[in-house]
Amino acid sequence: MLDLVGYIASIFLAISLVVNGAFKFRTINMLGQITFIIYGLLINAFPIIIANSVLLCINVYQLVKLMKSNEQFQYIAIQQHDKIVEQFLKFYEKDIKLFFPKFQYQPILQQHISFVVLRDASIANIFIATIDSRGNATVQINYTVPQYRDYKVGRFIFEQEKKYLTSNSIQQVVYTEVANKNHIEFLKVMGFEVSTIDGKTHWCKKI
Repeated sequence: MLDLVGYIASIFLAISLVVNGAFKFRTINMLGQITFIIYGLLINAFPIIIANSVLLCINVYQLVKLMKSNEQFQYIAIQQHDKIVEQFLKFYEKDIKLFFPKFQYQPILQQHISFVVLRDASIANIFIATIDSRGNATVQINYTVPQYRDYKVGRFIFEQEKKYLTSNSIQQVVYTEVANKNHIEFLKVMGFEVSTIDGKTHWCKKI
């Protein structure tokens, strides 16, 4: 039983090394350290208790610092045949296919809304959707790079600066297909709900 606690702590630490994003890394790493502290108490191993207590304090400090960081977000509209966007899509092509397997980049049409989100001057997200006459923006791609999947970009788009969407006559954002279970979790956190449009089931969010 005591060994099981130690194994669980080791599993937490191992998982923390493979997750994307600093927030997830710190959170899961802390769970491992807390479990190791409990393990140390159970077997009276003070070196384990002291070492993991110090690491836990460091993680808490870094996590608080991360949460209080004042990052800058910015919309940049995609221009026709934007070379930087084309290189971005090529670089992340394999990962994009996991979330948007049917996506194919085409020259921007008039009825599209298309932009990238900069996060501290780095491209963190690309968003392209087709807008119909009812104000439904059907998403072709809303891809965030792995290191920025902490919901901050999503909250920037759909909550903090959603006026950018409404200024483009968008009343509702619609996903016709969701190919990845992690993407479903993202949609739930962002407030999307399953809805029916023209007899078909979609994920939708009123703006």
